Amino acid sequence: MKNKLKIINGDILTPYKIIEGGSVLVENGRIVEISQSYIDSPQAEVIDAKGSYVSPGFIDLHVHGGAGHDFMDHSIDAFLKIAELHAKHGTTAMCPTTLTSLKEDLIETLHCYEEANKVNKSGAQFLGMHIEGPYFSMEQRGAQDPRYIRDPDPNEYKEILKWAHLIRRWSAAPELDGAMEFARYLKSVGVLPAIAHTDAVYEEVQEAFENGYTLLTHFYSAMSGVTRRNAYRYAGVIESGYLIDELDVEIIADGVHLPVPLLKLIYKIKGPSRTALITDAMRGAGMGEGESILGDLRDGVKVIIEDGVAKLPDRSAFAGSVATADRLVRTMCKDAGINLLDTIQMITSTPARIIGIEDKKGSIVPGKDADIVIFDKDINIINTIIGGKSIYKNEEFAERLIKSQSI
Repeated sequence: MKNKLKIINGDILTPYKIIEGGSVLVENGRIVEISQSYIDSPQAEVIDAKGSYVSPGFIDLHVHGGAGHDFMDHSIDAFLKIAELHAKHGTTAMCPTTLTSLKEDLIETLHCYEEANKVNKSGAQFLGMHIEGPYFSMEQRGAQDPRYIRDPDPNEYKEILKWAHLIRRWSAAPELDGAMEFARYLKSVGVLPAIAHTDAVYEEVQEAFENGYTLLTHFYSAMSGVTRRNAYRYAGVIESGYLIDELDVEIIADGVHLPVPLLKLIYKIKGPSRTALITDAMRGAGMGEGESILGDLRDGVKVIIEDGVAKLPDRSAFAGSVATADRLVRTMCKDAGINLLDTIQMITSTPARIIGIEDKKGSIVPGKDADIVIFDKDINIINTIIGGKSIYKNEEFAERLIKSQSI
């Protein structure tokens, strides 16, 4: 007998419209049918969405941790706990992300990733690592540890890229010596180059784009705007993101890193097809306010979690977010006033396209992986389904929803 799952009575978020009161049929981990009416499949397990939204699973291209753990803890358990925490908030796939560190730490983290990926059965899927740093501008380091910031070193990155099959993307500052050669090498081994923690000007970004840098990491955060050199003004990375239409941008849409007016501006100019929502979440995601550590527990940076964000102790800069994916969707819809379909595109099909998995993930379309999230009108997650398997159900909320509909 085939492994079947049927979702009924849901408002299905497709790439083109919302199918109200529709059904989705899943077989062997893939979507096989979508209908505006009831699908007859008597052997299927049934999930009644009870009028809630049925969405593609959220894809987070940039996440460092959560639930008190960080991907640089060098622990398989940390990888699994982070994946489980974010799955509860609607993330079905993610790129675990590093911080600026020694080469040896990066390689150890890659080894942990490889082992954790083999046993990750109850959390968000891993799509490949995101190496963030260490090739950054010291002036735009933000919370990145200055002890480890350096220029691209071919001997170093070529050794790390022996594990390119485990790496999906790598963020760097394009104005550094050797950054163009670095990007070309990344492309040659199938890794996406991205621009981050940079003081580049437009001309340098244009050259970077021509050499393979096609994504701006956490747009606006730790990157240059208009600058003056002597008497002359130069457009920075932010302006470049707007001027170069083909550049993709990712944004921390927690309402803190970027206030609502900037969220609206990015949406207005770049649009949902070039904008990906990311959490950039550190270990404090899913935890309360107080002290925490950014990066490795053994050698990380002390931070304070308050006002819904992580900050350096002197409060001079943000130090990563504590957002979860559902918060991003809620902020864009409820605060910035972006329509739901466009918001969902920015956290599903757009990130899938950016990292080249749009043929498998990112939309509720027959033939694609059955990565599905069910949530209510206030973006409260009710069910998270990965590969056709329900890995999270908010039993308490589902019960309240049933009672509210019976009144």
